[in-house]
Amino acid sequence: MSGSRKAATYEALGVSPHKPDVHSAIADLDRGLFPGAFCQVFPDRITGDPASCVVMHADGTGTKSLIAYLHWKETGDPSYFRGAAMDALAMNIDDMICVGATGPFYVSNTIGRNLKLIDGSVIREIIHGYSHAATTLAAHGVSIIATGGETADLGDLVRTVVIDCTAFARVRRDTVIDARGVRPGDAIVGLSSTGRAVYESAENSGIGTNGLTAARHQLLAAEYAGRYPETFDPSIKVHAFRGDCRLSDPVPGSEMTVAEALSSPTRTYSPIVAAMPRDLLADVSAMFHNTGGGLTKCLRFGSGIRYVKDSLLAMPPIFSLIHARAGVPLREMCRVYNMGHRLEVVVRPERAGEVIAISRRFGVEAAIVGRTERSATPANELVVRCEGQTVEFAAGE
Repeated sequence: MSGSRKAATYEALGVSPHKPDVHSAIADLDRGLFPGAFCQVFPDRITGDPASCVVMHADGTGTKSLIAYLHWKETGDPSYFRGAAMDALAMNIDDMICVGATGPFYVSNTIGRNLKLIDGSVIREIIHGYSHAATTLAAHGVSIIATGGETADLGDLVRTVVIDCTAFARVRRDTVIDARGVRPGDAIVGLSSTGRAVYESAENSGIGTNGLTAARHQLLAAEYAGRYPETFDPSIKVHAFRGDCRLSDPVPGSEMTVAEALSSPTRTYSPIVAAMPRDLLADVSAMFHNTGGGLTKCLRFGSGIRYVKDSLLAMPPIFSLIHARAGVPLREMCRVYNMGHRLEVVVRPERAGEVIAISRRFGVEAAIVGRTERSATPANELVVRCEGQTVEFAAGE
């Protein structure tokens, strides 16, 4: 990318990493049985069992589906859409594992498409993607039960395709992980988002499902804007596709192309968490799924905690490319991307080695990436040391 070009911020592209307006809108709503938990937990009124509670979650692939769309339009191959089902699934169940849910997960999928642009071959790949993910995870201790779904033709609303799903699970109340209990003196174990887990069919770039609006426009060349105007909001045209990469370009330091790296299916950590014994989970004070907000996600949990992340795993090549080639500042990188570990387990230091060993058993690198301290004020703080730089954040940024 030309040195005279400055990468557009996430906000300039029409996306907020923290969504303060959304959090304000829901501030007065019932936060459930465990207000400090990573996601909402409610009484089990289905069975009436007072020892049980339920978790329900809805999320999707966001704009990542546009990478599959671009590849399909360029090559005629819709197969990248199969991985989009894993994206939607992981975005749901990996939030749920952060409160201790390990399945079975009941899942319903929703596809909204522009029929004039998205045909049956795409829908087939998405549906088969859910089926393949369920079969794969079942072999590694995680039960996914498909309950059907809906495909809606929404040409007046949807420019290309929206891939979402909703998941439901029951949890024992005495096993719920309530992040309100984060305490000083814990270790922060980061589970890598890169490499190849034993339940994955190919190398994972680590990109996950967040920050794809930024990555797409910061890396890909303007020629895609000209050929596929349906892939961006016209109001951000000045910022759209300002990079110099093509989908077929190699990512330095990786065997992947840009298309493969940007569309790499989101890793789920559910088999790893499901394999953790109950006594180990009892010493876990929080788990953070680093999606929206990137490494700053932790700031929303606990009180008076200073999170210090000073021993991060190596930055994955796709993030190095965005950082160097697109000129994205490290501070912006940390608040948008997972930077190489998308799940953080906050645990008593003496048990961190057990978390690491279980993760490695599944082929996922893990390490102590930081610690928790007491902050000087009731507000949470975060210090990140990466690439020889130190960046600091406060709650609410």
